[in-house]
Amino acid sequence: MSRRIIDYLVITFKGIAMGAADVVPGVSGGTIAFISGIYEELIESIDKFNLGFFNVWKKEGFLTAWKAINGSFLFALFLGIAISILSLAKIIKWLLHNEPIILWSFFFGLVLASIIYIAKQISKWSLKVIVAIILISILSYYITLAEPFASPDSPYYLLFCGFIAIIAMILPGVSGAFILLILGVYQTAIDTINNLRDGILQGDMTLFKEAFLNFILLAVGAVIGLKVFSKALNWMFKYQKNLTLAILTGFMVGSLNKIWPWKEILKTRINSKGEEVTLLDRSILPTSYGGDNQLVIAVVFIVIGFATILILERLGKNKTTV
Repeated sequence: MSRRIIDYLVITFKGIAMGAADVVPGVSGGTIAFISGIYEELIESIDKFNLGFFNVWKKEGFLTAWKAINGSFLFALFLGIAISILSLAKIIKWLLHNEPIILWSFFFGLVLASIIYIAKQISKWSLKVIVAIILISILSYYITLAEPFASPDSPYYLLFCGFIAIIAMILPGVSGAFILLILGVYQTAIDTINNLRDGILQGDMTLFKEAFLNFILLAVGAVIGLKVFSKALNWMFKYQKNLTLAILTGFMVGSLNKIWPWKEILKTRINSKGEEVTLLDRSILPTSYGGDNQLVIAVVFIVIGFATILILERLGKNKTTV
């Protein structure tokens, strides 16, 4: 496909939109790719990137191999994703510490609307689909109640989380940030991005090395997961679409407990920096919250989050009718 520089700039801007979605639990980068018309090209290009790339490079040169995997498209897109993630991570971290109820309310609205968005794509409702939604919802709910089976500081656990979270790049409607949140490493991932950037800007090599190691672990896990999941999930989406959508719907329904804005801390832990952080909490009613529950503004941000998905859905419909 012949493209001009302006075309690649547009792709980069689409990557920026995808990156913004990937930072926020509840919005999928895959959904943005679908809406913006590059989803199929993205999946096809990722599928082409394998060990055969190096064989072609060795025999026919780098440029031939680069064109074979649609390298310019992938570079422009992932550049935009990186720019967006690095820019937004600082804001998300500040909100997590200073305005948690407002932030989680917005996320709750996003996920609530995403559930409806995914469920509406089920074209044929059957007993199998209904049972799948119920069972996966129950399973997902109990997962949110469980204490994390490994520390977010564990390198093996970070590798595993990167491996699982990349599902967001494969299927529209599933948020990688949301999966990281369920696995208990969302805060770690945000801190990694911020520390990586701050280490470079401040010339702090100690901070940079620690963040870079975590980043590599998440990235390697994501690359492995991308190759493992891509074919399997695309097959499921093609031949078992309704069942796959039912599983995704159930997963997100049960996981709403994880992003409920009002929490009571049950257990804490000391992280690698000597800071006390939450290990286990539970959802409570706003009236039971110790302190200002910010109920009115929380409801407002739930509505804003919900409306955001509706707007994205409408854009997607407009895209498919063009």
